[in-house]
Amino acid sequence: MNAALPPAAPADTALAYHVRTKHSLKGYAAGPETLDWDMQPNPFREFEGCPRLTLPVAAEGLRVGFGEMVTPGSVAAAPLDLAGVALLLELSFGLAGWKQYGPDRWAVRCNPSSGNLHPTEAYVLAEGVAGLADGVHHYVSRDHALEQRFTPPAPASVVVASSAGFVMEQSFARPRVGPARLHLALSSIHWREAWKYGERAFRYCQLDLGHALAAVRYAAACLGWTARMVEGVGSADIAKLGGFDRAEDFAGAEREDPDILIQIAPGTGAALLPGAPAATGWAGRANVLDRHPLYRWPVIDAVSAATHGGAASLDPAPDGAADLPPRAVTSAATASAVILGRRSAQRFEAKGSSMPKEVFFGLLDALLPRAAAPFDAWSFAPRLHPLLFVHRVEGLAPGLYALPRREDIMPALKAALRSDFQWTRPEGCPDYLPFYRLVETDCRGIARTISCHQAIASDSSFAVAMLSEFEATVTADPWRYRQLHWEAGLIGQVLYLEAEAAGFRGTGIGCFFDDDLHRLIGLESLQFQSLYHFTVGRPAIDTRISSEPAYPGRSA
Repeated sequence: MNAALPPAAPADTALAYHVRTKHSLKGYAAGPETLDWDMQPNPFREFEGCPRLTLPVAAEGLRVGFGEMVTPGSVAAAPLDLAGVALLLELSFGLAGWKQYGPDRWAVRCNPSSGNLHPTEAYVLAEGVAGLADGVHHYVSRDHALEQRFTPPAPASVVVASSAGFVMEQSFARPRVGPARLHLALSSIHWREAWKYGERAFRYCQLDLGHALAAVRYAAACLGWTARMVEGVGSADIAKLGGFDRAEDFAGAEREDPDILIQIAPGTGAALLPGAPAATGWAGRANVLDRHPLYRWPVIDAVSAATHGGAASLDPAPDGAADLPPRAVTSAATASAVILGRRSAQRFEAKGSSMPKEVFFGLLDALLPRAAAPFDAWSFAPRLHPLLFVHRVEGLAPGLYALPRREDIMPALKAALRSDFQWTRPEGCPDYLPFYRLVETDCRGIARTISCHQAIASDSSFAVAMLSEFEATVTADPWRYRQLHWEAGLIGQVLYLEAEAAGFRGTGIGCFFDDDLHRLIGLESLQFQSLYHFTVGRPAIDTRISSEPAYPGRSA
């Protein structure tokens, strides 16, 4: 009788999942053979039996400029109260409008999502916030409302030791002492993505979380607040804080995977951990999103379990931001107009998508890891480095370019990529911008083919492949498999908003032929891997699609 094989190490599981879920010119990763759009899962999670609080709608009246939002110290801190929380949620997770084409009607939201499927859920953890009851609240974006999942019990004094080693006060169960505390706990419902994308869906859920983290940081900046991912807190603690570990509340419904804990504070704020909720005082039962799932993708559960962690995941970035000049933001748009107006382009005007060079360099400048929104949302070193397929930028030769976002990665990139790449600085590039031409060529056909034959990658002004420092990072800490995707999502959200503010439009591309790209640029190992593609250009608007307000008839 053969002995059972030992379970795979978490890092091996994560690396194997990544390889298994690659698309290629020879075939796509495992996914559903057919889709019935009439049977799409419910895009909105709700909890039956919770007290509800309808929030004021106020984003359109916000007068903060886009330039102010991305410039530290430009916005005076608003009070930490219900009105501020409502605006924070409206600008980060709220609806931006409704779209209709024929009989089909769908919502678009402020935070982008792969396929508009929105696996990310947001929970508010409030203590001492004026106008908002203490406890845990689930945000329902469709209604711009909070459901109170947890209400603190009568005052008591309890201390709970966490799996991360630190001690969390049970301050929900104590009289209020000290400043207010506000946190967001983010989770993912993997089935929302897996329903359409199969095994590759876990990747897309993580990219969506990066977009969501950036969306929260931008929204907080509009209020003069900070939003920072709480580092060193493990997945199990986040699950406890948000109630995701309460099996009885999700009986028969799709479970939620714990992902990110974000601290919100006025100004610079103090690092205060949330109190640990008690076992009693919870309310609500999760709704079932898909009553008749046709497929199961157990590999997603396996990689999810393998990449839980975060308790010891620290990677402080070198202080290079001080060497960068301040950004010169010229957009006159308001922050709310850009956030609410952001859309994913479905098509580009191939003949009219030429981009001025100063706009292009401004977009690249925004990707550098300054101590400003959204990259100040954590302290992790930048480990994603865009490769750019430049098609139509005025005064810039078409070709493949690179933007290494950390100076000390240059030797490794040069050694890993093709030896015949030029690594020359293009004429007119700002001295501080680490931008290099690798090869001068018309790469429209290559970009389109590599991006699953999608014309949006070739008809745009430029397309991006986000190259990550992969194998060593994931091997050292499997949780970083998630965090690398979050960084890609952060970069994607910057491109979305910066393009919108400049009169262009972006689209995230999750479908690309992984190793065909890698072979093209000379990669022969897992040392570097592309995690996300993106494209920016002049959008072609489909006038057949009508638009409706997000929350008609409602205002602050």
